[in-house]
Amino acid sequence: MEKTTVLVVDDEPGIALLCSRVLKRAGYTVDSETNPQTAIELLQRERYDLLLVDIRMPEVDGFDVIARARGSQPDIAVLVMTGFGTVETAIRALRQGVDGLILKPFEEGRELLLTVEQALTDNRRKRDTARVQALRPLFDTTEKLFSETDTAELNDLIVETICEHLVCSNAAYYQIENGMLSAVAWRGNILPVDEPNFARHLLSRVDADGNPIIINATGPGEEDAQALLSTLLLGAAILIPIARSNLRGVLFAARDASSAPFRGADLELFLVLARQALVALENASLYADLRAYVRKVEESQQALLRSEKMAAAGRLTASIAHEVNNPLQSVQNCLHLAGREDLPEEKRREYFELARNELDRLMKTMQRMLDFYRPGSVKQENVDVLELLRHVLNLTSQQLHQRQIEVKTDFPDSLPAIYAVSSQIQQVFFNLVLNSFDAMTDGGGLSIRVRGLDNGIEIQFEDTGPGIPPDKRNNIFEPFFSTKDGGTGLGLTVSYNIVTAHGGTLDLVEGDGNGACFRLFLPMGDKQ
Repeated sequence: MEKTTVLVVDDEPGIALLCSRVLKRAGYTVDSETNPQTAIELLQRERYDLLLVDIRMPEVDGFDVIARARGSQPDIAVLVMTGFGTVETAIRALRQGVDGLILKPFEEGRELLLTVEQALTDNRRKRDTARVQALRPLFDTTEKLFSETDTAELNDLIVETICEHLVCSNAAYYQIENGMLSAVAWRGNILPVDEPNFARHLLSRVDADGNPIIINATGPGEEDAQALLSTLLLGAAILIPIARSNLRGVLFAARDASSAPFRGADLELFLVLARQALVALENASLYADLRAYVRKVEESQQALLRSEKMAAAGRLTASIAHEVNNPLQSVQNCLHLAGREDLPEEKRREYFELARNELDRLMKTMQRMLDFYRPGSVKQENVDVLELLRHVLNLTSQQLHQRQIEVKTDFPDSLPAIYAVSSQIQQVFFNLVLNSFDAMTDGGGLSIRVRGLDNGIEIQFEDTGPGIPPDKRNNIFEPFFSTKDGGTGLGLTVSYNIVTAHGGTLDLVEGDGNGACFRLFLPMGDKQ
């Protein structure tokens, strides 16, 4: 543990010698001066914890010595001695911010020691109080630093925060990347690093040492660093290195020559601020990496989407060509056969009839394709879903009865009307009922359940057919994909497109049995 250093200044050699002896015996490191001017020069070169100074001295009084001491060593404790114990002297001493006052002559050395200890304690307490007061507003700033994720904005915010909390008009953030030192954000007058010079050397040394430094243009310190500040018209500066993972740099704060020098509390405040700034910089770097990753993922998704669209367009084109080409070839063959004069008239009429049937099938396919691409071209109106379902079941009842398909319904007494295109919703109901009809070639059961929800209506169509194989469930809504022989593969696609255009959903879900179960949700809709 380092010894406490004391400078005794008194123009009476006997008093100076007495104080020096008493304090040295108590374990203090003591320098004494009888010439106040020499004492001032000594304060410029050496650091002391306590100044014990006489008030009444010729040429330069004790108050001048105190002012000069505080200018070069702002945290020094001050204890004044006087043989003129007037109220005016005590008041002036308190205004100067001294830490204690003792009257001469001393009755015994113990009185001096107690007063010195009390002065050091009071000084320490004042510095602790100043430190707490300086740190308190920093907690509010921490949240502001952490909330900024843009690196460039954060760099400027750090410099602004340094100026605000250290009450200075000059600050900078020097970044070290790939061995190169550069100022990425600054305000006011800062250390120039554009070319090799002592400023660059000083910053590099602080980064390499990993220790902060505080420099005052006057007082004890490195002469080259003090000369640099004087050249830049700066009175005091603090340099703090920051380093973590791939982040390295130096934070710089400086006050003008006309401003008060930095105190120990300022250095501690700056250290806390530097740690918070480092965490904020690391967060911003992580956010930047995350944004870059998300951007790459989005670009990959867009590329996959474009690729899928091209693939879908290819599948659609191939499916259309297949669906159109087959009946066209049949028509061509039938017309060729019907044109042969060597065939009986009855046979030729049969081929004409086959050609007409194929053309009808082709026209129906093309009409479903048009429905697929024009689901929203009809005016919307209030639709009673229960009434529409009953109408569809009445129209299909003959077909269902002939195939021995029993229909079970679970309808509520009433439902609110939805705003939709009635003919299109009816088409969806037809497609889902006929889809179940085609699946149950040997008869079975069709269950239709309806219930009202807060924001719409849910309808489930479940049959007792063979169901849809797991490997085909992801493709059932694709155009021209069908699980039944002779199907166009457009019924579910058209239905899905209509429901989606109305803001609803159509999904294949797990039912109570092994058959297919489709869940249809239709929202209430808004009147256009």
